[in-house]
Amino acid sequence: MDNREPVLTDYLFELPPTSIAREPPPERTDARLLELDRRRGEHRDASIRDLPELVRGDELLVFNDTRVVPARLRGHKDSGGKVELLALEALDQRRFLAMGRASKGFTAGRPILVGPAADPGRAPSPLYIEDVRADGRLVLRLPDEVGDLWELCEIAGEVPLPPYLERAPGPGDSERYQTVFARERGAVAAPTAGLHFTHELLAALARRGCETAFVTLHVGPGTFTPVKVERIADHPMHAERYRVPEETAVAIARARHQRRPVLAVGTTVVRTLEAVAARSGEVVPGAGETDIFIREGHDFRAVDHLLTNFHLPGSTLLMLVAAFAGRAPVLAAYRHAVRSGYRFFSYGDGMLIR
Repeated sequence: MDNREPVLTDYLFELPPTSIAREPPPERTDARLLELDRRRGEHRDASIRDLPELVRGDELLVFNDTRVVPARLRGHKDSGGKVELLALEALDQRRFLAMGRASKGFTAGRPILVGPAADPGRAPSPLYIEDVRADGRLVLRLPDEVGDLWELCEIAGEVPLPPYLERAPGPGDSERYQTVFARERGAVAAPTAGLHFTHELLAALARRGCETAFVTLHVGPGTFTPVKVERIADHPMHAERYRVPEETAVAIARARHQRRPVLAVGTTVVRTLEAVAARSGEVVPGAGETDIFIREGHDFRAVDHLLTNFHLPGSTLLMLVAAFAGRAPVLAAYRHAVRSGYRFFSYGDGMLIR
């Protein structure tokens, strides 16, 4: 038996570029679904639209209701140099935190002119750099004519598609790179397992007897940060803001009492629920930040089943899935998915693990 600590190379697999879904399927429920029985190590092919027939009918499905904001802002310095910003969060009504990219860096006190994507006839708005933090992130002040960060993003921003899609956002991305139940603004990446669901599919699951609940985890850019260290415990995890409503904590406690499974829709839901449960032993309502790194050896306290997309080789998301279902069964299922033409990543197919 291999009792050594897993390392990065244990989570690598061959992924041809043709397996990456560059565009969403024609309809959300057109995605395929690979079922994995983690105890038996068996998998079989299905479809997202089959989900109401695949569930027991008494599950509590927990979704992430974060809303992706058009957080990518393009503009230029007063010197003319091009700038690209990714707005991360509002610090207060007039200031926000952003990641920035420019050929010659940034200087506190200098303006950045951001051109409006939504209204080309409008003059660029000057943002002022208040601070350049040690980690390179910028503190920026909004122009007086803009009410808050979200208004600026709606006026001048674009959908921050994942870098591995290797394309600019198109007309349909603002709708398809968003779940149908998105409501809490603050994410720069979508909780992609939720992209498969339509209102009709949710209604069919409700008729089947399933209950639904929501948490909020604002997905940050760290979700795309690759693991670069062989000893995975040394990887610095990003922190993300979360909120667990009281009604969700009550629903989970009720499901636990009634011995009904909690099905997390997406790794962001797993991180939220397990972060809360890791501290108290149970899911309690509240808000905060978490940088939990779920990897092999984690004691799952809140989640029984998982619906997730297929993830990058060597990513922290793949490590989370392997911790939940076992590394060998997961990698075997991934190899089957590659051979069978499943589509990977944000716009790709799903995997149901029970």
